[in-house]
Amino acid sequence: MGFPTKVQLINRTASQQWYINFPSALAQAMQFKRGEVVEWIVEDNSQLVLRRRTPPPSALKKKRPASSTSSSNSGTPRQAHSPSDEPPKER
Repeated sequence: MGFPTKVQLINRTASQQWYINFPSALAQAMQFKRGEVVEWIVEDNSQLVLRRRTPPPSALKKKRPASSTSSSNSGTPRQAHSPSDEPPKER
């Protein structure tokens, strides 16, 4: 869903100031804080990217548990079980 917004220009005697305001719904959805520093990046002539310098943590990403120092196989891939790995059955 897009939020159409007009670009505003204020002409001063020695300079120009350009403004783009965020719709309130968008600012609230992004959970912006007053005074937060953001950075504009020109992607091309039709797209600007607004990047947060210090983004808040994602509510969707799971946090990894602290790794155990007693783990014997940490960092090694787990191999699939094959029938040839089993000892022969007694009859």
